[in-house]
Amino acid sequence: MKVVVTGAKGQLGKELVKWFRQMEWNVYGYDKDELDITDAQQVISVLGHIHPHVVVHAGAYTKVDEAEKEKEKAFFVNAYGTRNVAVAAEKVGAKLVYVSTDYVFDGAQRVPYHEFSSPNPINIYGKSKLAGEQFVRDFHSRFFIVRTSWVFGAYGNNFVKTMLRLAKEKEEILVVDDQYGCPTYAVDLVQKIYELVQTEKYGLYHISNTGYCSWYEFAKIIFSEMGVNVRVQRCGTKDYLRLAARPSYSVFDHMALRLNGFELLRHWRDALREFLHAYEVKH
Repeated sequence: MKVVVTGAKGQLGKELVKWFRQMEWNVYGYDKDELDITDAQQVISVLGHIHPHVVVHAGAYTKVDEAEKEKEKAFFVNAYGTRNVAVAAEKVGAKLVYVSTDYVFDGAQRVPYHEFSSPNPINIYGKSKLAGEQFVRDFHSRFFIVRTSWVFGAYGNNFVKTMLRLAKEKEEILVVDDQYGCPTYAVDLVQKIYELVQTEKYGLYHISNTGYCSWYEFAKIIFSEMGVNVRVQRCGTKDYLRLAARPSYSVFDHMALRLNGFELLRHWRDALREFLHAYEVKH
């Protein structure tokens, strides 16, 4: 079995490549330097040459604040780049997984968002990712759109690693306590994506670990699990000015997993504990 992974050097991409290799698939991993998804001809040529069974499109423009200044670049990569991948994957008959985001929601409601909740992104990044979702629906017939959130893992930058680094540099850390979401362990996400592509249960899925928290609670649990003694102070989103607005509540309901007979992921605290143990061993 052959799989193409875009964004192969990113946090999620590296886990995808590793897992599919473990499962003895032939993995073709491409980063933006090796495959320019905004070049439609190049994407068609590469996929036409490989003829993969599955394409996992994890490549994206992910700089949430920068996207406010680089609107066209964000849409070029996340919308039209995704269209190019969808068209090329359809052409070779490959199943397509498109990795999307909780930032397609505005955070106005206070009950978890399920797959049939109406998206209403409040920043350019979220709008460009939602446009990518629409292109997948328009140009591909066998797709899995996987929205995820607050991803952490061994590779790349993420909140958990940032907190552990700051704890070594500072005695006190300010963390926002009025944004709520679902942390997601990259390893668990990848295994669920792998499980999805074995089936023909196509459609949109919210995939994160179960349970939810604020960024402040997330930080407190990280330090508690690691036995790190650092003062964590609450602050509000208004105290932490950034270019892009963030949804104050983007908690997922995993309705599609339940209704399609998939097991839900474990609680985020259990996943975090496993990750931190592995992280501690390596560091």
